[in-house]
Amino acid sequence: MALRPIDNALPTITQERPKKQPKIAVATQKQQQQQQPRPVNDENQVPSEPTVDYISSDNLKPMSDPEAQIQSLIEDLDSKNWVKVCESLNDVRRFALYHSSLLVPILDKILLVVVKSMKNPRSALCKTSIMAASDIFNAFGDKLFDPSTSDAFEDLLLQLLLKASQDKRFVCEEAERALGSMVGSMTPLPLLQKLRVSVSHKNLRIRAKAAVSLSKCVSKMVNEEMEEFGMEKLIEVAADLVNDRLPEARDAARSIATSVYEAIIKDVEVEEKMEVWQSFCHSKLTPINAISILKIVKA
Repeated sequence: MALRPIDNALPTITQERPKKQPKIAVATQKQQQQQQPRPVNDENQVPSEPTVDYISSDNLKPMSDPEAQIQSLIEDLDSKNWVKVCESLNDVRRFALYHSSLLVPILDKILLVVVKSMKNPRSALCKTSIMAASDIFNAFGDKLFDPSTSDAFEDLLLQLLLKASQDKRFVCEEAERALGSMVGSMTPLPLLQKLRVSVSHKNLRIRAKAAVSLSKCVSKMVNEEMEEFGMEKLIEVAADLVNDRLPEARDAARSIATSVYEAIIKDVEVEEKMEVWQSFCHSKLTPINAISILKIVKA
């Protein structure tokens, strides 16, 4: 059998392997892809967080038509839009500063809204409500002790003590300023009655903040008011706080004890002051507590 000529054989096809690109070139391509802007889907884009301005009381202006605007205030405060609530709380502040008589019929409802806003996790809403509380204290003062608002005021006081005890510094500082406005605008004796409960709170931070406000109340009181509340009750409060875990509480205890001491020895002869002071402490306190008080306030 004749063999087929070699020239008629099919040619062998050799596939060339693709050349590897240099690593530098690959990196450059990736950088170019990353730098190219990606198409934006507006429907899926997360909207930017709205900002809230904190307006000082001095910069708040009167309402343009307060009689008409008061009609929608409660509804606006109940809005689902937290920014709208912040704006409405600023309106509450404007009413308190310039048109306080219009708030009186709905003051209890306003206090409840302020407390609710303080509990909100949004710091902006919380701080705005605390600023509103300060202006309410300055505008209404002892009016908040009235039966119609007394319960709401107690809730407000507790929330302020809570906020003054938390770790968010700008909220804490605002709450402390509000507590200062409260003490400065209200009669010490009835306020002391409200604070007395919180001084025994199981939360040591709340206890300390309450003690600071209570000590400021006591420092404002004249002897007659202290006697009406009870000198023995005041010195017992000081004795309970003098060994507290927080320095604020201990400092408050020293301030309270000093105020009681000055009232006790006011009309006493110099040579008898120590004897009178020691006799008072031993008669009202346990031996251990009496020694603690006598150590910090010496006649």
